[in-house]
Amino acid sequence: MARLRITRLGHGGVLYRSPGKKWLWIDRWSGSPNYTPPPQPHRVDVVAPTHGHFDHVGNDAADVVELAAAGGTVVCSHEMSIYLASLGVEAVGMNKGGRFEAAGIGLTMVRADHTGGVTVSGSAGGADSTRELGCWGWLLEFEDGTRVYHSGDTDLFSDMALVRERWAPTIAVLPIGGHYTMGPADAARAVTLLGVETVIPVHYGTFPILTGTPAELQAATPATVVPLEPGETWEA
Repeated sequence: MARLRITRLGHGGVLYRSPGKKWLWIDRWSGSPNYTPPPQPHRVDVVAPTHGHFDHVGNDAADVVELAAAGGTVVCSHEMSIYLASLGVEAVGMNKGGRFEAAGIGLTMVRADHTGGVTVSGSAGGADSTRELGCWGWLLEFEDGTRVYHSGDTDLFSDMALVRERWAPTIAVLPIGGHYTMGPADAARAVTLLGVETVIPVHYGTFPILTGTPAELQAATPATVVPLEPGETWEA
């Protein structure tokens, strides 16, 4: 069996290529100024956004719609599934505490502290609007038993300790940019609560306001920090 490969797509987007050679896409934003696609040919087995903000799914969830058209199973909140149905996408809607298995990968929906409004383009030149679809993180269980906590956009919260107690992940993917999410200091506190050995930072550096850096995170935690450049892959 192959090893788990984790590729940062740019901004908050991550592609997981599982030990069973399945491709799981989370929060791809192809409009990001630092978006870097993985090598061709692409494969889409599972699409699992963490919320509806444009910088995670594109305006009108365009990135999710495009990936779904390639045949991937979309797993998301109940509210997002209803919205996607209006765009012709069949998705598995669920809520926090639920678990669903897709392409041999277990996805448990967990808490995140954030908002999740999708940008809905105005018709006939009208103003854009937002529609709240919720926000969440994922506890991912891969075929070889590796467990990854993918927090999505979030602030620090003490119940991250329950993630450790319930699932004991060894890898976490956490935002560190600050302003819209927690910064490096609180991400380091999250690492302590989670008890993970390895942390991959995301959601930083795309815009000047996202000032947190992997170096600041590494200075605040004894865990191994893996600072992936957009397009770069790390093997677990």
